[in-house]
Formats: sequence, C-alpha cells, structure tokens
Amino acid sequence: MKKILLSLLLSALMLSVKSQSFKSADTINAPANLQNIYSRQLYSDSLASSFVIFIKKEVKAHKHISHTEHVYILDGEGEMLLNDKKIKVKKGDIIFIPKNTIHSLKTTSLFPMKVISIQSPMFDGKDRIFIEN
Repeated sequence: MKKILLSLLLSALMLSVKSQSFKSADTINAPANLQNIYSRQLYSDSLASSFVIFIKKEVKAHKHISHTEHVYILDGEGEMLLNDKKIKVKKGDIIFIPKNTIHSLKTTSLFPMKVISIQSPMFDGKDRIFIEN
C-alpha cells in the first residue's frame, strides 16, 4: 500500500511539472554549510507546492491554518510530533498532515533528513503558526 501511495504522489508531482526539464531528487543536495534547514522548491501553482527539504537538526512545532501537507522521507531518521503523538520516522515513510495539525521533527540520524513535502493549496508561508513550548 505504501508503494502505491508513493507512486501516486510522485506521479502527480511529475505530471504537474509544466516545464520540459526534470531533475531527479537524487541530484538535489544540501549545501555543505547546512546549519539546520534547507528548502528547495520543485514546483508551485495555486493548487499545490512541492519542495525537497533537508533537516539537519529540527523543525520547530507549528501548524498550517489553510493547507495540508504530505511528507515522504527520502533519507534519514527522526522523531515527529503530530499533535500529541510522537512517532519514529525513517526513509520510505509517508506522513499525512491535515490542516491545523501541530507538527515538528527532530532528526536522529547522523546525517540530515531529506524529504519531499507536497502542500495543498499553494504554500506561501503566511498560514504557518509556530507553537511555543
């Protein structure tokens, strides 16, 4: 089931690319001087945005008021908080984050996590609310 969902997510992402160029996620690397988070947009329109994101340390607790997020872990391991539930996540996992869900991530691997994040509708950062601990 996980492979089918991943295939559907990646197929949708590939179909949404309007330009003639295609780049494999394997060729996208974090900068050598990565301090914590590096994000590279893959695509965006009014309906969705997609990113490759590297997380060296953590993503602080936050929620999104008006959009959902799907995260596919390409590499690494971590601990994710989804509202009040902590889960261990690793390469190959798919996480579905409904709108208004508090979420955070702490990398536990010795190297940065690499994820694909697909957010709908388009992500512009305006609906991200950080949660104080």
